[in-house]
Amino acid sequence: MNSDLISPEIRELGRKAEQEILPLFARIEEICDHNTEKVLAAFSKNRVSASLFAGTNGYGYDDQGRDTLDQIYADIFGTEAALVRIGFVNGTHALSCAMFSAVQCGDIVLSVTGPAYDTLQNTITGDMAGSMKRYGIGYRQVDMKNGLPDLPAIEKAAADEKIKLVFIQRSKGYAVRETLSVAQIGEICELVHRVNPNAAILVDNCYGEFVEKLEPTQVGADLVAGSLIKNPGGGLAPTGGYIAGRKDLVENAAYRLTAPGIGGECGCTMGHNRLLYQGLFLAPHTTAQALKTAIFGAKVMQMLGFTVAPKPEEVRHDIIQTIAFGAPEPLCRFCEGIQAGAPVDSYVTPVPWAMPGYDDEVIMAAGAFVQGASIELSADAPMREPYLCYMQGGLTYSSGKIGILLAAERIRAST
Repeated sequence: MNSDLISPEIRELGRKAEQEILPLFARIEEICDHNTEKVLAAFSKNRVSASLFAGTNGYGYDDQGRDTLDQIYADIFGTEAALVRIGFVNGTHALSCAMFSAVQCGDIVLSVTGPAYDTLQNTITGDMAGSMKRYGIGYRQVDMKNGLPDLPAIEKAAADEKIKLVFIQRSKGYAVRETLSVAQIGEICELVHRVNPNAAILVDNCYGEFVEKLEPTQVGADLVAGSLIKNPGGGLAPTGGYIAGRKDLVENAAYRLTAPGIGGECGCTMGHNRLLYQGLFLAPHTTAQALKTAIFGAKVMQMLGFTVAPKPEEVRHDIIQTIAFGAPEPLCRFCEGIQAGAPVDSYVTPVPWAMPGYDDEVIMAAGAFVQGASIELSADAPMREPYLCYMQGGLTYSSGKIGILLAAERIRAST
């Protein structure tokens, strides 16, 4: 990369920003060490060996590597069972299967964190074939109050015996709110289980894995789901998703993924097992790199006068960093800089486009080894006020810094 692309002024800004945030990294390293130990313990308990990396084809019967990885995820997330499959095309697919695991015709899904993420709304209230609406499954929601869960309203809404699934979105998605901590999720779980013991609780865990020492299933959630090309894949998983939780719910989700009576018994891995194992091994470290990148990005953009959330010094519960640009021009320049700092497609200029599943045009900077991998440095935003950019990822802190400095340079040059 041509060093002249970053001016001395922006490099100095980066140096000052890093000096101020370095003390914040100690907490991230402590959590990384804890979660790495947890992953290693699960690998040791399940006797991981090179023989598990061999893939299967065809039906995928008796894939020992696949089945052992399921148990490793269950151990890490503290659950009865797990389903880790490259057959999940994205996180939305895994979440959709997880949602259908607890409901049938006549039941009601209750979202207690406001509207579900844009792409998941089609599963719940969409008019196309296969949606919950088409199956006669109802939907209600409790909106956030001042950016936080409205516990009294949740208690009242969840008490209805027709509610069979309570949905919690951990991360903010494209909403303007705080990401929920595991402790906050635990408080919601305790409340729901108290007023409606028959309701299952599903947490959309995307972007949150390994950010804290505990996962939602360790504080009362019945089920979590997410994408392997985010945190738990460690940057190596080529595709896929996971579901972890109660055994009966995981089994039902497997029937939704494949077919009733087949479930998780089929599903070949085609030689990808090693990448899924190695990616999971790296996941706590890779997540820590993304968190450091987010803090650096928050500090640099704050020093340039933009409003950021979380603030650099705030405790984080996912890897997402938002920057409020207030106008389309600086937002687009920022995304151009992030793209320019990517290892793949750095020469491409991102532009807003009609991305499938979204109501507004979306601009996305994502020069990744794995298409759409949010654990790699990326930035995206719906083109609507207040022009909030959502930045996440960074396989290494060093490369993440470069991308952010290039973004800062693009903004400086355009003003």
